[in-house]
Amino acid sequence: MRMKTIALYVFLLFCGVAFAQQSKQAYEFEKDYPVFLDRIKSELTYPLAWGNSSIQNFEYWKDSARSVVFEAMLTPPPYAPSFDMEVVAVEQREGYEARKIRFNLTDYSRVPAYVLVPNGKGPFPAVVLLHDHGAHFSIGKEKMIRPFGVDSLTTADAHEWANRCYEDQFVGDYLAANGYVVIAVDALFWGERGRKEGTRYESQQAISCVFDMLGRSWSAFVNYEDLYTTDFLATLPEVNRNQIGCIGFSMGAYRSWMLSALSDKIKAGAAICWMTTTDAQLSSQSGRGKGDSNYANVLPGLRRYLDYPHIASIACPKPMLFFNGRYDKLFPVPAVEDAYATMHKVWQSQNASEKLVTKLWDEPHVCNRSMQVDIVSFFNKYLK
Repeated sequence: MRMKTIALYVFLLFCGVAFAQQSKQAYEFEKDYPVFLDRIKSELTYPLAWGNSSIQNFEYWKDSARSVVFEAMLTPPPYAPSFDMEVVAVEQREGYEARKIRFNLTDYSRVPAYVLVPNGKGPFPAVVLLHDHGAHFSIGKEKMIRPFGVDSLTTADAHEWANRCYEDQFVGDYLAANGYVVIAVDALFWGERGRKEGTRYESQQAISCVFDMLGRSWSAFVNYEDLYTTDFLATLPEVNRNQIGCIGFSMGAYRSWMLSALSDKIKAGAAICWMTTTDAQLSSQSGRGKGDSNYANVLPGLRRYLDYPHIASIACPKPMLFFNGRYDKLFPVPAVEDAYATMHKVWQSQNASEKLVTKLWDEPHVCNRSMQVDIVSFFNKYLK
């Protein structure tokens, strides 16, 4: 009887150990990261990055890297047969004119936009304004240009956002007052290009999935449309097509260095509060790379070849300005410094060190008035 009891005890102990082991192995995700995350990250060697690539000629490298980025962006939206611009409304402001226009951004979409034109005789230097994400979809272009001819809710929304992110100053109006033609268009899913049923944060996942299932990329559509906006801006008679720059904050900063890397029409770019590395972005300690808000900057398969600072470096040797905040919770300082160092090596390799401006401000996730003063000085140096 005692032997049976011992045998039963041993059997139950074995089962308990086996169950405990099985319990330990019963998951492969923690905090929404795969448990083998570090293994995958260690396999990201970025073989096409300048300095890693076997291509020695910088212009050849740029063409090759740009081609890989476009390949990851999948099928572009079709170009419209013509932009067919119409001016909907005009408002005279101090030193410049504000225009509400509509034009064919793609063959799918005829869109509203704001264009600001300085008083006087042009053509003028021009800037493409690229608004942020902010998990705030009710407005887009109005985040950067003071709206007019809109309802009181939109006006209040715009002023609240300018106060929160831009120290109560509309970046577009500030640039126009300093002699620049500026344009701002809603990115796809923001403002007047949003969801019929109203804004909904969770819809980003569904939208991204729909595009993926169609063999397209929602994120890439935003980038393609930024390229098309630049093409349109270059056709305006008030614009000097050889003096076009771009600026963006947060997601707009991502859009800005992407646009600078992909368009030869952009001669200088400014990116405020969006630069990091994939290693830091996908980190269980400090990473913020997963979740709905990042569907707007994911390009399929691109990490096999290039990381963020490598893509931004395709813009070299153009003048580029990158600002980040030391107290920005979205982008840890060590990751920003690593990305900056990577880009500086590229500009140095092309004897263009003075054209890459990087700075960490003692600020959170904002584009304040002092930053805007430096941005205008930067554009004045390279676009005027």
